[in-house]
Amino acid sequence: MHRLARALRRVSGPVRGRGQHRLQRLGSGPCPPRGAGAWGWGVGLGLALGVRVAAGCEQEGAPRREAAGEVKPPPPRGFSRAIESSRDLLQRIKDEVGAPGIVIGVSVDGKEVWSEGLGYADVENRVICKPETIMRIASISKCLTMMAVAKLWEEGKLDLDAPVQKYVPEFPEKEYEGEKVTITTRLLVSHLSGIRHYEKDITKVKEQKEKANKALKLMQDVKKSNQEKELKEKEDKDTEKNNFAKSKSEQDGEAKGRNLKPVKKTKEFEHEEYYLKEKFENVIDSLKIFKNDPLFFKPGSQFLYSTYGFTLLSAVVERASGCKFTDYMLKMFHDLDMLATVLDDNESMIYNRARCYVCNKKGRLVNAPYVDNSYKWAGGGFLSSAGDLLKFGNALLYSYQVGQFKNSANKLLPGYLKPDIITMMWTPVPNTEASWDKDGKYAMGWVVVEKQQEYGFCRQQRHYVSHTGGAVGASSVLLILPEELDSEVINSGLVTPPRGVVVNIICNMQSVSLNSTALKIAKEFDKDKLA
Repeated sequence: MHRLARALRRVSGPVRGRGQHRLQRLGSGPCPPRGAGAWGWGVGLGLALGVRVAAGCEQEGAPRREAAGEVKPPPPRGFSRAIESSRDLLQRIKDEVGAPGIVIGVSVDGKEVWSEGLGYADVENRVICKPETIMRIASISKCLTMMAVAKLWEEGKLDLDAPVQKYVPEFPEKEYEGEKVTITTRLLVSHLSGIRHYEKDITKVKEQKEKANKALKLMQDVKKSNQEKELKEKEDKDTEKNNFAKSKSEQDGEAKGRNLKPVKKTKEFEHEEYYLKEKFENVIDSLKIFKNDPLFFKPGSQFLYSTYGFTLLSAVVERASGCKFTDYMLKMFHDLDMLATVLDDNESMIYNRARCYVCNKKGRLVNAPYVDNSYKWAGGGFLSSAGDLLKFGNALLYSYQVGQFKNSANKLLPGYLKPDIITMMWTPVPNTEASWDKDGKYAMGWVVVEKQQEYGFCRQQRHYVSHTGGAVGASSVLLILPEELDSEVINSGLVTPPRGVVVNIICNMQSVSLNSTALKIAKEFDKDKLA
């Protein structure tokens, strides 16, 4: 100790009183002044103890401990602005909806650049959210199941256009309005099978679809009418007539807009079948919930989002693969290095699993009711982490782009799926729609937004794919924003796939809309990447 004191005095002079200078903990509190006294004292202490301290207030790479006990890792170089603005946006969304906890993961060009948890995974026990926190991913499970379907089709084990009875004879053949109809795997993955969702009343569903179609058609007619009148105004040389036509057009448009009543939507989580507690031993057994119900529409004619359609799809995967559906999926997760992605099984010990929450009628946060999701593994029954979902997104993005890097083809490993398979998956299917993204259409297990720009120097629509999820006590989104590859960049050999941004957000409270937030965050990181 005497030797240490002498070393300190040589570096910074005599040690001052406790009231004048205090030893600062690295990475917290304000910077000490850089004078020969306080700063020299700290350097002397560091040298004496053998600790390397970078010049500056905080050592790069040292975490900051927040007031709530959370540790924020330092942002990677080049993405500091995107991380700070995205964190602020995510915190605002969390506060706005009152979500207990949110976990986000972002990767750029295949490298994870940001993963963080905000809030609590367990409110009662004050367990904070971490990047490793595991939550229900809800309908993102459909994307995972679609990967299994695509792999079986690529291997020649599954015919997308064969009747499902070829694989699952337990599912009865169907009729619609007295006519025999065929349901195929291709129709199932695009929600065109006519199989019901949680709503059992066919009349209610048809009324809602008709109202929605009429409202959409009326809006399209108003837009078309206004466009035609604008064109007529340009061609008409009579100023007075032009002004009158324009005024009339605006009045008509406003009147039609006033008469356009919003379609009343049934509250999604009021359906009893969300809260099933029965444990099903296999996917064939779970078909009994809906297999004898009538089809709501003729297969292929209309879009009707159906989680039960994916329950039937899981039976198809099971028979085509020759092994239990859950076993096949877990093997696929192992191949993709998604070791934190597991079944949403209540009995299993799953480390880092978050609790699920809902708001009661008084608006207070309460624990979500007990449910057993074994009836819908394929459509909404998996748990995962931010890191695993990033791996999944990048595996898809790599498979999608690797075929374009022809000069590097011999140096690059093949993707999990062939590029043309991913292209097929991400091609919009006619007669489909997307409730969470009006710019997109449903494809095969994904919603796809295509590149489009209508006017110069105005809104540009980028190509991206996404899927959201909503389950009891959980909300989620996974979004992939591919880079628009330039042929010179590809042929240079300096870059390799995947190229683009992947964003996933998981939340332990239901009914939180996250798709637009994920898109904004993806664009922030894309902007920093190009800067």
